[in-house]
Amino acid sequence: MTLKACKKEEKMDREFQKKFKFEGSINVLTRMMVDPAATEKRGGAKNLPLRRGEILDVIQFTNQEQILCRNSQRRYGYVPQAVMLPL
Repeated sequence: MTLKACKKEEKMDREFQKKFKFEGSINVLTRMMVDPAATEKRGGAKNLPLRRGEILDVIQFTNQEQILCRNSQRRYGYVPQAVMLPL
């Protein structure tokens, strides 16, 4: 990874921590897949856009309805737990 890419990732992580008021280090708890039968959704202010079959890194289980996740483009957001499948 180049120095420029590394700095970009660090910046995105700092923005995530500020936006979601997340304290501490960002650790991946597990990986889950978006249900292939689910409808694709566009992201909102704090919601992550969903693509069928996409594998997401779980950062935090926030409550019964939502999970805080990161996708392959290092974007962060909430995902409904109902559309997530364990790997």
